Amino acid sequence: MGREALVRSEEREDREEEHLLRTLRPRRLAEFIGQEKIKARLSLYLKAAAERGDVLDHILLHGPPGLGKTTLAMIVAAEMGVRIRVSSGPVIERPGDLAAILTGLSDGDVLFIDEIHRLRRNVEELLYPALEEFKLDIIIGEGPNARSIRIDLPRFTLIGATTRTGLLTSPLRDRFEVVFHFDFYSPEELKEVVLRAGRILGVKLTEEGAEEIARRARGTPRVANRLLKRVRDFVQVRGAAVLDGPIAREALEMLEIDREGLDELDRQILRTIIEKFAGGPVGLETLAAALSEERDTLSEVYEPYLLKEGFLQRTPQGRVATERAYRHLGYKVPRRLLEAQAESARLI
Repeated sequence: MGREALVRSEEREDREEEHLLRTLRPRRLAEFIGQEKIKARLSLYLKAAAERGDVLDHILLHGPPGLGKTTLAMIVAAEMGVRIRVSSGPVIERPGDLAAILTGLSDGDVLFIDEIHRLRRNVEELLYPALEEFKLDIIIGEGPNARSIRIDLPRFTLIGATTRTGLLTSPLRDRFEVVFHFDFYSPEELKEVVLRAGRILGVKLTEEGAEEIARRARGTPRVANRLLKRVRDFVQVRGAAVLDGPIAREALEMLEIDREGLDELDRQILRTIIEKFAGGPVGLETLAAALSEERDTLSEVYEPYLLKEGFLQRTPQGRVATERAYRHLGYKVPRRLLEAQAESARLI
């Protein structure tokens, strides 16, 4: 095979791989696994809006990253049979950027803004009349000659996604009629996610293999899909015929992901609190500096799972490693923790 033919073959394989990865995202509500309460309510709202021939109310999606907020926004557009325009808070820097997006929408379209808590204040204020009245107020000119004109907008649905609801201003938060909170997935739900992704990617895997990946996926579908792809690479190189439990365990151990789903940075966070700060409490800024990591990475990506699984506690004084963290990492549990636990049990 000539060089040009080889390059074309590699490009074709890359396109096929990209297509496979895109298809991992469910396109209809019936295909979306997990978040059953959200799906039940959303199905009702979609049906009611369709029967009225009206646009769906504005929706706020909040929760840790990787749980399906973007996917659900795309599903809403697909179920309503309309287009979706995707943007994010940091990208919309000026009011003119938002005005261009809003005036480019068609009637019934969905506008999805990820990280909506990062909208600039002057941009956010432009949204208020757009959300309430489907009007856009624009200032023309400067100084004494400045004047305001109001433009009619097509009726649209705004879907905002955020990992930090507390950073949303009250005026913006109050303009969302529907608010959905995304919870972490159970191992059983993640097992279904892995099995579905395996079928799409053409990976032969057993129930035990899917369970092993699901158990270590941090309650997050995005992580489950990422682990499946990495384990698939391991299976391919090993020449194994099927991805079973032992193969999955071996691959995940090579990736340094333990049975509780903790990776090396998770363990480093806990070790730093225990070894350098006597178990805590330690402030987020100090912890981030000790780890040479961004504070937002720690608070938005790593902390939610460590808190949920009981490895970490967040107190007014700072972060504290729990008894479970000590035991998981093989440290001797301090007497003060054992005494505090006994006191809590006595009070209960």
